[in-house]
Amino acid sequence: MAHSKARAADGKVTYPPGVKEISDKISKEEMVRRLKMVVKTFMDMDQDSEEEKELYLNLALHLASDFFLKHPDKDVRLLVACCLADIFRIYAPEAPYTSPDKLKDIFMFITRQLKGLEDTKSAQFNRYFYLLENIAWVKSYNICFELEDSNEIFTQLYRTLFQVINNGHNQKVHMHMVDLMSSIICEGDTVSQELLDTVLVNLVPAHKNLNKQAYDLAKALLKRTAQAIEPYITNFFNQVLMLGKTSVSDLSEHVFDLILELYNIDSHLLLSVLPQLEFKLKSNDNDERLQVVKLLAKMFGAKDSELAAQNKPLWQCYLGRFNDIHVPIRLECVKFASHCLMNHPDLAKDLTEYLRVRSHDPEEAIRHDVIVSIVTAAKKDLSLVNDALLNFVKERTLDKRWRVRKEAMMGLASIYRKYSLQGEGGREASKQISWIKDKLLHIYYQNSIDDRLLVERVFAQYMVPHNLETTERMKCLYYLYATLDTNAVKALNEMWKCQNLLRHHVKDLLDLVKKPKSEASNKAVFAKVMVITRNLPDPGKAQDFVKKLAQVLDDDERIRDQLETLVSPTCSCKQAEVCVRDITKKLGSPKQPSNPFLEMVKFLLERIAPVHIDTESISALIKQVNKSIDGTADDEEEGVPTEEAIRAGLELLKVLSFTHPVSFHSAETFESLLGCLKMDDEKVAEAALQIFKNTGSKMEESFPHIKSVLLPVLQAKAKRGPPRQAKYAIHCINAMFSNRDTHFAQIFEPLHKGLDPANLEQLITPLTTLGHLAQLAPEQFAAPLKSLVANFIVKDLLMNDRIPGKKTTKLWVPDDEVSPETLAKIQGIKLMVRWLLGVKNNQSKSGNSTLRMLTAILHSDGDLTEQGRMGKPDMSRLRLAAACALLKLAQEPCYHEIITLEQYQLCALVINDECYQVRQCFSQKLHRGLCRLRLPLEYMAVFALCAKDPVKERRAHARQCLVKNVNIRREYLKQHAAISDKLFSLLPEYVVPYTIHLLAHDPDYVKVQDIEQLKEIKEALWFVLEIIMAKNENNSHAFIRKMVENMKQTKDAQAASDPKTNEKLYTVCDVAMNIIMSKSTTYSLESPKDPVLPSRFFTKPDKNFSNTKNYLPPEMKAFFTPGKPKSANVLGAVNKPLSSAGKQLQSKASRMETNSNDDSSSNPGSPQRSKTSDDQESKPKRGRKKAAANTTTAAESEDQWDEDNRPEDEQNSPPKKGRRGRPPKSAAAGQDTPSKGRRGRKKAAPPPEDDEDEEEEEEERGDEEVKPKGGRQARAPRRSQGSESAESTPQKRRGRPPKSAQPAAKKPTRGGRSKAAAAKDDSEEEDEEEEEEQEDEPTPKVLSQVLHLTFLDLTCWLH
Repeated sequence: MAHSKARAADGKVTYPPGVKEISDKISKEEMVRRLKMVVKTFMDMDQDSEEEKELYLNLALHLASDFFLKHPDKDVRLLVACCLADIFRIYAPEAPYTSPDKLKDIFMFITRQLKGLEDTKSAQFNRYFYLLENIAWVKSYNICFELEDSNEIFTQLYRTLFQVINNGHNQKVHMHMVDLMSSIICEGDTVSQELLDTVLVNLVPAHKNLNKQAYDLAKALLKRTAQAIEPYITNFFNQVLMLGKTSVSDLSEHVFDLILELYNIDSHLLLSVLPQLEFKLKSNDNDERLQVVKLLAKMFGAKDSELAAQNKPLWQCYLGRFNDIHVPIRLECVKFASHCLMNHPDLAKDLTEYLRVRSHDPEEAIRHDVIVSIVTAAKKDLSLVNDALLNFVKERTLDKRWRVRKEAMMGLASIYRKYSLQGEGGREASKQISWIKDKLLHIYYQNSIDDRLLVERVFAQYMVPHNLETTERMKCLYYLYATLDTNAVKALNEMWKCQNLLRHHVKDLLDLVKKPKSEASNKAVFAKVMVITRNLPDPGKAQDFVKKLAQVLDDDERIRDQLETLVSPTCSCKQAEVCVRDITKKLGSPKQPSNPFLEMVKFLLERIAPVHIDTESISALIKQVNKSIDGTADDEEEGVPTEEAIRAGLELLKVLSFTHPVSFHSAETFESLLGCLKMDDEKVAEAALQIFKNTGSKMEESFPHIKSVLLPVLQAKAKRGPPRQAKYAIHCINAMFSNRDTHFAQIFEPLHKGLDPANLEQLITPLTTLGHLAQLAPEQFAAPLKSLVANFIVKDLLMNDRIPGKKTTKLWVPDDEVSPETLAKIQGIKLMVRWLLGVKNNQSKSGNSTLRMLTAILHSDGDLTEQGRMGKPDMSRLRLAAACALLKLAQEPCYHEIITLEQYQLCALVINDECYQVRQCFSQKLHRGLCRLRLPLEYMAVFALCAKDPVKERRAHARQCLVKNVNIRREYLKQHAAISDKLFSLLPEYVVPYTIHLLAHDPDYVKVQDIEQLKEIKEALWFVLEIIMAKNENNSHAFIRKMVENMKQTKDAQAASDPKTNEKLYTVCDVAMNIIMSKSTTYSLESPKDPVLPSRFFTKPDKNFSNTKNYLPPEMKAFFTPGKPKSANVLGAVNKPLSSAGKQLQSKASRMETNSNDDSSSNPGSPQRSKTSDDQESKPKRGRKKAAANTTTAAESEDQWDEDNRPEDEQNSPPKKGRRGRPPKSAAAGQDTPSKGRRGRKKAAPPPEDDEDEEEEEEERGDEEVKPKGGRQARAPRRSQGSESAESTPQKRRGRPPKSAQPAAKKPTRGGRSKAAAAKDDSEEEDEEEEEEQEDEPTPKVLSQVLHLTFLDLTCWLH
């Protein structure tokens, strides 16, 4: 040992055996050869070889000289590095090098050699690997802990390793690198920021994407050293986040990216950092909050994240950012919701309320992304979203912005297709989203054409995919139709009707294009282009495109032929697809990828192409119905009872028979329908009869064998079938058979002779049949009908009360509780009206007699004989029947002219009847007549009386009817400029004089100066004026003001010499004038034209008479509050959709002529059609639940009129006054005959939602021309009903003059009807609507005079 030390001391280098001296004097190759032998020697040595360690000590020192450390040859440097690594292993724990500088040089040298690891293909790679393995195993770098420059050494090492790591390295290389670096962190005293940055920089997204292996290495290192490195990470984030010292590190700007990566690597690394994020969430800096929100969104939303459960305060603080004032932050939170719902369903409950609020966010983008988040999660798995979340999407289908509505509708459609149509998720999932199909179709009620087109697209692609095979497609449609709710069915029917109507318009355009060019044909083409344009999005732009299409059709015969094929009734679904493809291909251009014209043509083709229904489809649908009848269908599996499926299938076929009648022309179809006629289900047989009526026009010549079997069935139905089947049977015979008179006679004679008033139950079907025969063939049976009406209907039926009515306090009962006698009387009234409508003249004065009869029924409260034997529900039924009959006759010009003002006013008072159901049914009939422009304009004034209705829903319904009628008339005038000389009959502003006149004759208006009565007048006037004045187009406010001024210069034509009557009229005019002045700022401008007044209501102005007196009491002025009329949205509470999109109103000039006392061409500029507000959010979102929410309701008017004391539940509120319209009786009468008590004051049960008259639908479908399009209306809100019939709503008695002596007993209150009864009642009234199909085109009409009915008139009916 002493000898070895001596050798070391004297500096002589000892080489291993066989190795000569290594110096700069030898060649590189020789040096490498000798170094390899040295490497081999050191490699074989271990730490226990003390003698060898001493022997080679000088060699170890020699190898660390600058000669080797700075040698230019990399092979030499590598071998030296390997030797040095082994030297550190052999001499551990004490290195032979004591100089700190030398140690630094050595380790920096070794680090540089490690760069050779980068090239895995190198011949020397194994030696580089050996170097790495050696220093990692020995932890050689730990020697540097004592050096001042240790941080520089470690940092360089880390950088080198992160730079060289690549995908060519195996797991061992990765492991040794982690071992080497982790030992420095775990065993060192500190981790410098520079060293920490060297690790963390690999987590920054930009670096991560560049070198995934470096990221994995850093990730493995951090996992290995989590506990040791955590304090330094915490300190770094504390410096940056809390103290704002961004200069401490170049990574400060990536701090949030680092937090996310560190959390994903090991959440324990951030135990002390997460509370700092909660603080940052409340920062005043928007950008900083946004960054934290984005970070936490990723942390909370990560698939395996448990952060929300582990750190609930941070989770709650994060949820609070959903309500942040900064829009991008709210948007980020909403986007996060999707990932959270998919990855953490347990957090859905926490998110629901916040998403609800954001679904109403003022920002469109946020509402849009709420939908995207919910729908994305639902499409992944329906169980991830609760019903509340789906409801948010449902609400947004009515958003004010199209982009949001579209996203919501498409989202719901895709959910429906996945879970209901394709059956993913099973029956439970399908049941959970069963409401979607109804909701999507309900959107067809919206005004926007974009919404309607999207519904059509959704139906064709998602609900009943048109690309399905025919049988499968019809099965899908069959069960869909069977499970839709009533409103959805109506929407679907309307959709088919609109598409069919548009097909007819395009067909008309094609016919016009083929005609020779002339000025008239050009005008006709332009008119048709305008009609088609209204059925496309953005009509302004579409107009130019449709004009261009018309030109293309004129120039290109091939496209014209294909379009003709497309709109042909015989076009099959497959043909339609080919035609659409060929037309779009021909019109498209590869050079013009964005082609607005082509897009418009696609929209048009989408609407008119028959992609669902053709002859093959109808045949498949019939077979599906037959399967249900035979019991071989999958009804139960589809969740539809067989009876309902059959009924729905027949209803579906009935609807399609209107829109696609040619597709039914096959023997197989007709034979199947014959089988349906023999079924016990009345609804099925009715539908089959209607299908025959709609499709059987060519049966006589094309299918004689069917005709021979069908005729006896129809005759039997007409004689002995249920009333509705009898009606349809008569109309079938009328439509299908050329020798109808013979068949009618075979039915009429036995029924006429067999009428027996003693057998009332057997009278209803014969009276129904005879009534329709009277309407269809009045001349054929003129003499017997005259006798039938005079002797049987009037004398034997209406003037006799054979069966005493049940004593009940109810005002309405179900149909099955109505006496057969009352039902027979109602059919008798309808028979008279149908007979008159068939005759269409009053030459025999039968019209006058009938009007007196109907007026007498109203005067007597429905008890025509006034013997007191009738029950109150029966009286209500007869009042309603009489009032509806008056409305029906008023739609025919020849009878409208003989209706006196007193009869008109008495009929109007029915809208304030004490029975809720009477009021409701009457207002619906009134509305339908007005919508078709068949009832004259003065009947629109009747709705003003609804301001007095105690039920909020009725007031809301009336207001919506007014809104719809005003819009229809304005649209009609806009589309028919040529009829401007008929403005007096159509212009909505002209309803004002009728309203004022009607209110001046209100039976409740007794004391001219009474404040309370004037307040009611004002409320009723504002009920109408608010809608008329909603838009001041063409200075209409000044026109209305001028009209009211002119009224004060005339006298009441009904009693021109009565001072009190005229004073009432002037007082009501002053009320109207004050309303106009308080609600308008432009009323004082010049009127566009001088308005005219109806001559039957007002005398001609007297030039010598100037009425400038103010008739209002001074205290009345306090009740006129200034304010602007609210814009009237059409979407609302009317039961039936109030218009058919694209349906043009029929018109005949002769019906529009109304007598006036001045030039009938006066026109305030024909106010343009009101634009529909795009704020649909305010409609359904807030208005589906209550009809009045969409518009300014009567309730709002009550606030304006300062009626703050109205009870909350108006149905239960007691009446403020006694009966309406009862004149005071004489003293003697008062002593001898006490007046009748008030009618019932209790709540009336509203009828069910599906009480629409079926004939109304038929009539709309049957119309050949179209109504102006407008928004379809939602149904009026319905009040809940109990198992028993609800009692009638309190309502003041109206317009009844004193009766003869009555029993002294006070009348008890009346009851209401059940839901089912209401439906049946409307079924009973459906008959009277069917006749309108045969009526001429609808128009407004004029007024006439009134006489009272006497018993002499009744008994001498025709004399």
